Amino acid sequence: MDFEQFYQDKYPAGIPREIDLNKYKNMVDVFEQAVQKFADKPAFTAVGVTLTYRDLDTQSRNFAAWLQNKTDLKPGDRIAVQMPNVTQYPVVVFGAMRAGLIVVNTNPLYTTREMEHQFNDSGAKALVVLANMADNAEKVLPHTGIEHVIVTEIADMHSPIKRTLMNAAVKHLKKMVPAFNIPGAHKLPAVLSAGAREKFTPVDIKLDDLAVLQYTGGTTGVAKGAMLTHANLVANLTQVRPMLEDQVEEGKEVVIAPLPLYHIYSFTLNCGIMLEAGAHNVLIPNPRDIPGFVKELQKQKFSAFIGLNTLFVALCNNEDFQDLDFSGLKLTASGGMALTSDTAKMWQRVTGCEISEGYGMTETSPVVTFNPRSAIQIGTIGLPIPSTVVKTIDDDGNETPVGEPGELCVKGPQVMRGYWQRPDDTQKSFTDDGFLKTGDVALIQEDGYIRIVDRKKDMIIVSGFNVFPNEIEDVVTTHPKVVECAAVGIPDAKSGEAVKVYVVPTKEGVTANELKEFCRERLTAYKVPKHFEFRDELPKSNVGKILRRELRDEANAK
Repeated sequence: MDFEQFYQDKYPAGIPREIDLNKYKNMVDVFEQAVQKFADKPAFTAVGVTLTYRDLDTQSRNFAAWLQNKTDLKPGDRIAVQMPNVTQYPVVVFGAMRAGLIVVNTNPLYTTREMEHQFNDSGAKALVVLANMADNAEKVLPHTGIEHVIVTEIADMHSPIKRTLMNAAVKHLKKMVPAFNIPGAHKLPAVLSAGAREKFTPVDIKLDDLAVLQYTGGTTGVAKGAMLTHANLVANLTQVRPMLEDQVEEGKEVVIAPLPLYHIYSFTLNCGIMLEAGAHNVLIPNPRDIPGFVKELQKQKFSAFIGLNTLFVALCNNEDFQDLDFSGLKLTASGGMALTSDTAKMWQRVTGCEISEGYGMTETSPVVTFNPRSAIQIGTIGLPIPSTVVKTIDDDGNETPVGEPGELCVKGPQVMRGYWQRPDDTQKSFTDDGFLKTGDVALIQEDGYIRIVDRKKDMIIVSGFNVFPNEIEDVVTTHPKVVECAAVGIPDAKSGEAVKVYVVPTKEGVTANELKEFCRERLTAYKVPKHFEFRDELPKSNVGKILRRELRDEANAK
């Protein structure tokens, strides 16, 4: 079937089927046009400090100049960035991009094992890390190729006096910064000051140059770096904008950003789409602290909210949140995990704003589909964004017709170049005619809207984060009292899905608490299994492969 032709008349008026992919030269061009156009507007707020677009321009330029003049880093080198939602993040990321470096977004919650893999796999030569997790970096650095380390503290973007007082309080009173010693490490304020005295030389960046290595789980059990080019990121922000229709007014929006900027969903929305529109991005460093989150919301007359299902539920159940002024809220975007109809109804009842759900992957920069604001269909992931072709295929690779489920496949300018230094994995991820296989089973309706009906791959999604069973199993089976195991995702009211591990123990036996503690030392918190079940044996195929789907179906039937 010609899906391109099928979709020609499926869109609300005003949404184009194709976008101009040559609107910008690269992501730095997007940034530089925005900071010039919206110079005096607020750009990012966090921890009581607001950077204007002019501040962002100045400080990122200073960081780029320091990288160019005070290090041996060259365009194309990788720089790992490991920090939560603080205003230093956009300064560092855009400064690194302006110097031609490739950003390696790194989860601040990573264990030393996960950090070491990502730093070595990416070949990172530099690291910018928040002091709160620098103790882990200290343990890992000797085993990596990282040569330059910049440490930032939580209040570094404040004025010198306030910075000193706040950082001291965080370190000594709140005890939030474990002791660390990284010889030769630089402090970010000193770096920015030194950079201000250096000459910044603009770098010639091509659209096809890599911008970001965005790590995602893999069937091999280790995280793989999706190679996202400047073209991928520029395309995706340009593709999504029309789907928002007339809801985004340039230089006027106040966007709540509770999801981590190091995650591709928030990265593209807040550091791409909303930055291009001159929006004021209000960063929430710790969205799990719902009372603290609501206090920040009380200070803002916000017009847009970026979130996911679990967060919407937690907020709607908070009485202080229910009392907020939502009169300015006109856009709520959901992604990262499935949005339930109950949550969508509750959010609309509390805030008066409908949620537009979208769908994407790390490998697609990330947005593939989105519900147009004027034509939302709850329960669907919307329509393909402009310049995006989708189709569904069966197990033999044949297209399935409209109305019949099949694996969703995507082709478009936002699709990654491939996995970093993993040509075999890259090849397996694409069809012969160049479509990326998503691993999700979808149904394309007669009206063009798409529903996700199942997951073909074994990936587990916990609060919007991808968790791959192989990685969990690799950790659990290293426990001396475990013979073999299988990890699956089961429904969870709070996080959407939770990790459950079926374990065949040795004769000595092992407890769930022992295994949970063992995993906590080796896995980020959201990956740690919530449930363990002990078995004498696991179901297997005739060639001895553990049948995860059988276990998952059994767990879901309970």
